[in-house]
Amino acid sequence: MIDDSILTLDDISVEGKTVLLRVDINSPVDESKRIKDRTRILRCLPTIRELHAGKARLVILAHQADPIEYQNFTVLEEHARILSELLGTRVEYVDDVAGPFAIDKIRAMQPGDILLLDNVRVYTEETIIFEKEVKLPPEDQARTTVVRRLSPLADVYVCDAFAAVHRSQPTLVGFPELLPSAAGRLFEEELRVLSRVKQNPERPCLFILGGAKILDAFRMMRSALEDGSADKILTTGLVAQIMLKAKGVHLGRASEAYLEKKNLLEFVPAAEESLKNHAERIVCPEDLAVETAGQRKQLDVGALPDEQPIADIGERTIQRYCTLIAEAKTVFVNGPAGVYENPLFALGTRRIWEAVAASEAFSVLGGGDSIAAAKLFGLQEQISFISTAGGGLIRFLAGEKLAVVEALEKSAARFHGKVRPQDLTNR
Repeated sequence: MIDDSILTLDDISVEGKTVLLRVDINSPVDESKRIKDRTRILRCLPTIRELHAGKARLVILAHQADPIEYQNFTVLEEHARILSELLGTRVEYVDDVAGPFAIDKIRAMQPGDILLLDNVRVYTEETIIFEKEVKLPPEDQARTTVVRRLSPLADVYVCDAFAAVHRSQPTLVGFPELLPSAAGRLFEEELRVLSRVKQNPERPCLFILGGAKILDAFRMMRSALEDGSADKILTTGLVAQIMLKAKGVHLGRASEAYLEKKNLLEFVPAAEESLKNHAERIVCPEDLAVETAGQRKQLDVGALPDEQPIADIGERTIQRYCTLIAEAKTVFVNGPAGVYENPLFALGTRRIWEAVAASEAFSVLGGGDSIAAAKLFGLQEQISFISTAGGGLIRFLAGEKLAVVEALEKSAARFHGKVRPQDLTNR
């Protein structure tokens, strides 16, 4: 359970009530824009099933495609078909979000009906550009089109979109201003698990940070070092290269040119500061791997610089990291160890993922590339918990406030005790 500052499905009764459910079923698509991975759809099923079993009139809101990639926006008709198949009951797709057609459909619903409205990001206020440039507070987002038109039709709002927990957008933070609001089961589980890693991990606790998203890694690293949630941080990928640069290691022309091109050298001062204050808790690679004549070549850090770009950690480092993982009680992983898509350089990521899967530690894995690697190696079922979140996970573990959590807390304080059937007014 999460604390009483947020309501959950245990705190509400929905029989005969109209429930607005915001989910994140934003799914990878192929070139023809057909869904190729159902993970996020699968993860929201427990909440949908519970609300459906509770005889709610269930109206689902969701988005598809990155909020700044207008050319990739797609309708949610296929999502409705997949949900119907997985649930074994009809999920009616409505080719509208908050217009007359959608409103009439909602008003005509019977208990047990499920509607999936169209992609909410057809509305400008649901895009990242609007969020970043206009910066409306939640009370003003409650007056935007979707919230203003749909909230009078509903009794309860439920948010299960933890992957969008950091977004301050109307369908995420506007409805809690006007309706009794609760977290769905996935949202509740994500918050509970990440709180365990952040606030009360079983020791020793390892953070394994790699990949190419340096800003994300350094956000988490700084917080984990300062608040003591991580006993050790194992660095891989570009994170490790930045840490080595901070130690004064010359990586080589190709690697450093790449870091410069991507504006990643600006993180070297932060790395130097972390090493200055927490050197004993930060573990860097002892050896690395590059490609030479089409073959994997390993070299000690002391043998740098090398003319070829660094593409993986070396076998001695892999063995050291695997030993530390075997001794850990909590392991958090974000970002692959190397260019895992290339068989020459999949070794570091695969071996570390296998060690995490085989360990007795409570393991949490997050980030799109991390999840993709786990699936590639067939290890996703052996990880204790795989987070659906990306940016939200990073910000939570970095100790930042999350817009949707704050909105649900505010709603709980305002509407506590008013979510019983006798206290709700049918609209």
